[in-house]
Amino acid sequence: MTDVGLLVAALNKGATAWLVSVKSTEGSAPREPGAWMAVLADRVIGTIGGGHLEHQAMADARRRLAGDPGEPQVRYALGPALGQCCGGVVHLQFEAVGPADAASLPARLQGPRVPVALFGGGHVGHALAQVLAPLPFALTWIDSRDGIFPPHPPEGVVCEHSEPVHLAVPTLPAGSRVLIMSFSHAEDLDVVAACLRRQRQQQDLPFIGLIGSKTKWATFSHRLAERGFSPAELAQVTCPIGVPGIHGKQPEVIAVAVAAQLLQTLTP
Repeated sequence: MTDVGLLVAALNKGATAWLVSVKSTEGSAPREPGAWMAVLADRVIGTIGGGHLEHQAMADARRRLAGDPGEPQVRYALGPALGQCCGGVVHLQFEAVGPADAASLPARLQGPRVPVALFGGGHVGHALAQVLAPLPFALTWIDSRDGIFPPHPPEGVVCEHSEPVHLAVPTLPAGSRVLIMSFSHAEDLDVVAACLRRQRQQQDLPFIGLIGSKTKWATFSHRLAERGFSPAELAQVTCPIGVPGIHGKQPEVIAVAVAAQLLQTLTP
């Protein structure tokens, strides 16, 4: 379960907490505006960057849990006051939350998420769904087979059956990053072709990634060229996928390498 899910579950059971979020920063800081942690009576969920800053903020939140409301915003100078080498300044927002806030918190705390379409429910697909779920992506997991998805997919992941599978491509949200790793090379080829046809019309799929070897891509390139796609169009496909230099073929290793590659596509 994600940190947001853990917090919501605790609040729905009657807990109260102090929500500590990064309001703004000056200079170097351990976390960006919007980062948060929730301090409950028995635990802390989330993080604003660790170190002395987080230690001090947790102490401030616990004083508030004990009845001292304090100021809603507090300025922390990381170098002079806390001895952290970052040397910047962090402004933290303190807010009491309880069961009445549980429904509204996910939209507030998750922030914007970039759509990702994952075609394929095999071993790598399962590993990727686990890795991508807590990251800033809105994952739609697509397969043509029945019964392929786990009974309890990762929190926030939307599972979709599409037969034939490539018909899901035209309905993807604009800006989707597409990962193609179905059980069938024929299905993979149809999905890639559907993505390239969409690119001709809309140019709104920033990343099209196909699992496989250079040999697989050579074969696919030839077949796609026979379908009328130009070299410039084929150059929009990344195959093999994953951050270069990571050579393991275990599903979990591939998932981490691909997730890192997707994160590189995000605008800072």
